[in-house]
Amino acid sequence: MFLKNAWYCAGWGKDLTLARDELQTRRIAGEALLLYRDADGRAVVMEDRCCHRQAALSCGRRENGGIRCMYHGWLFEPSGKCIEIPGMDTIPERARVRSYPVVERDGWIWVWMGEADKADPSLICFAVGPDEPGWRINTGQMDMKSNYRLEIANLADLTHIAWTHDKTFGGTRAYANARINYKLTERGLDYDFWLRNSPAFNVFAHLFPPEARFDFHFDVQMSLPCNFVMRFRTFIAGEATEGASDGQLLFDTWTCQAVTPRDEDEMDYYFSWGPSVDTDIPGLTQSLMAWIHEAFLEDKVTLEAQWERVKEKPDHPVVDYIHDAGPGKLLWLLDKLISEEQAAEAMSGAAMTRRGALV
Repeated sequence: MFLKNAWYCAGWGKDLTLARDELQTRRIAGEALLLYRDADGRAVVMEDRCCHRQAALSCGRRENGGIRCMYHGWLFEPSGKCIEIPGMDTIPERARVRSYPVVERDGWIWVWMGEADKADPSLICFAVGPDEPGWRINTGQMDMKSNYRLEIANLADLTHIAWTHDKTFGGTRAYANARINYKLTERGLDYDFWLRNSPAFNVFAHLFPPEARFDFHFDVQMSLPCNFVMRFRTFIAGEATEGASDGQLLFDTWTCQAVTPRDEDEMDYYFSWGPSVDTDIPGLTQSLMAWIHEAFLEDKVTLEAQWERVKEKPDHPVVDYIHDAGPGKLLWLLDKLISEEQAAEAMSGAAMTRRGALV
């Protein structure tokens, strides 16, 4: 079950080229999609399904900015309209493939999976992209064989870092005692917290003496279906116990992450991380990406095994605790938006049925 009227990340724009054979496929919210760039370089997303016999258009070829199905030669323009059927002079009006609204922003390709007339670019989440002035942001991606709702819960509760990421961003149990400020928004969740006077994370503990202590600030914006944007800053431990740290700023970074469900069992994970130009040091940018990739492999192991258990016993009772507040709020909001969307669709369908009965 997926929210349709929403923007989903379909990948990094830099990875979609104008090469002759550059036809990429995605599966987003249960739909098979084709991605390519037209003759003007614009990203195009359409259903990967010919309207003739459901042949995969991704097995076709690019032609004058459009796509030629190589089963029987039907040619579709980027809008999805069929403009040529070999052997026929008249093209049926219904000869059309669904095309999706697309926006490229902050280095990402965003596709609207719902009703095209409701596509609102203002709903695309804030992010700091790889070309943002003043920042050195690197990008990555991986796939996970798990349900995206588990990843929503994972990202809305960073206290798991102490345990899941013991080898990377662990190093302290202070996460369990963090005072997290949650704010539910119209389509997401904001939260932030501090870890004060904490030892270095394990991945960079070798850079500092064992007695070194730091203040860490996690400032998170999450938006549905599942986007996670965090400004993460590291300070030399100061004296302040409330509010901002009064220690020296060491690293100022952004990590922007988009989780895109392929279906109920698998998802694509697009992520970035990098420091400000002012706090970068030689080797830091590359190290951040290596560390975050290692950490996400730790998530991958945990979430894939968890999903197998959930599928085995979907109704198995679970016990909540204090740090389930964030995941609970965000999943409640997701279910609310899906329910409202389905109710609106049902009302629209009922209205069409009534109109048809009156004709």
